[in-house]
Amino acid sequence: MTPDQSSIASSLWPKLTLVSADGFRLAVVTLSFEGEGEGQVLINRDDLKGISNALRKAKRARLGFEPSGESLDGMSLILDTEAIRYKWRSADGQFPDYEKLIPQEASTVAHLDTVEAGKAISSLKALADSKSYPIDLTLDTTGIITMTNPDDKGEVTMPADIEGEPVKVRIEGGYLIAAMRACGGMVDFKLTDGKSPVLFAVDGYQLVVMPMLTAEPKAKAEPEPEAEAVAEAEAVVAEAEAKPKRSRKREKVAVA
Repeated sequence: MTPDQSSIASSLWPKLTLVSADGFRLAVVTLSFEGEGEGQVLINRDDLKGISNALRKAKRARLGFEPSGESLDGMSLILDTEAIRYKWRSADGQFPDYEKLIPQEASTVAHLDTVEAGKAISSLKALADSKSYPIDLTLDTTGIITMTNPDDKGEVTMPADIEGEPVKVRIEGGYLIAAMRACGGMVDFKLTDGKSPVLFAVDGYQLVVMPMLTAEPKAKAEPEPEAEAVAEAEAVVAEAEAKPKRSRKREKVAVA
């Protein structure tokens, strides 16, 4: 299975679970599913382009699974609307055990408005020099989320209900604004620390995003005792050489 494949699977009726991953993000949606039977198919996401527009136009849609060809192991996904019938055969491969990738515990949870967050992200995007624009998010215990560019070109603050420990994380701006649009309304932003996957959660929808690595400042090395002694001796010599020397003639006059 390649990272850009999506899995559409129904768990126990009447629930339909859709899971998609691209190597950096993992999205899980759970919907009510009226029907009988169960099945699981693996479909490349490129094959699903345009389906969302077709579903918006459809008044009714029926989703089902049926065996593919002579093999009972293969399954096909069937989508019927009043206008057209779609059929996708399951691709070969195995989708990863995605449930293990979803963070189960969080040390910090922020309940924030995705509309306000989207505006803040867009204002920082305007200062970006390229399509990629990392954003540092700092969550403190005062109920404020601070968003900044890594090069300190811009800073935006927004209120949020924050519970837990202060934390700072860096997320690619494109992924961040896509998460805000996908969640919509109020969303729970859950973090374990600044290096672990973050989770955006709203009713029936979960989005896991991998953060970007940041270079930690190197600790200043303490000078060794021998090095300190050498540096001190060199400083004394330099100070002595810097003092003006008195002439011998003046010294003799002074003695007489």
